[in-house]
Amino acid sequence: MKLKIVKLSDVPTPIYANPNDAGLDLYANEAHVIEPGQRALIGTGLKMEWPDGYAGLIWPRSGISTKHGVNTLAGVIDSGYRGEIKVALINLGQEAFTIEKHMRIAQMLFQRVDQAEIEIVEELSETARGEGSFGSTGV
Repeated sequence: MKLKIVKLSDVPTPIYANPNDAGLDLYANEAHVIEPGQRALIGTGLKMEWPDGYAGLIWPRSGISTKHGVNTLAGVIDSGYRGEIKVALINLGQEAFTIEKHMRIAQMLFQRVDQAEIEIVEELSETARGEGSFGSTGV
């Protein structure tokens, strides 16, 4: 898969930190302080293009989430989007967290996607699980 990138500033080029990593590290294009319980939308200074049939998924970096309680909120980026890639972060920790300019703040994974063909029906097929949901198979 070919990934085209337009850099809007001097932000570092995204990298795979290790040869077999699934996630491409994304960097903050700006400094920002996130207070406990607060959210922030942080620009990456990048626009991207990838082939149709893929989605870009924004995921947390384990270091800032486990050490500081700063987590990435869901991010699904469609192949047709051409604006700046931004990362939504939330501080679930007890202290303010400072995002430094050019800090690695999230990782982006690319996943193949299909669009569903919708069919409205009167009932669904039977399964062993049926309508069992949250905790229905045990804790």
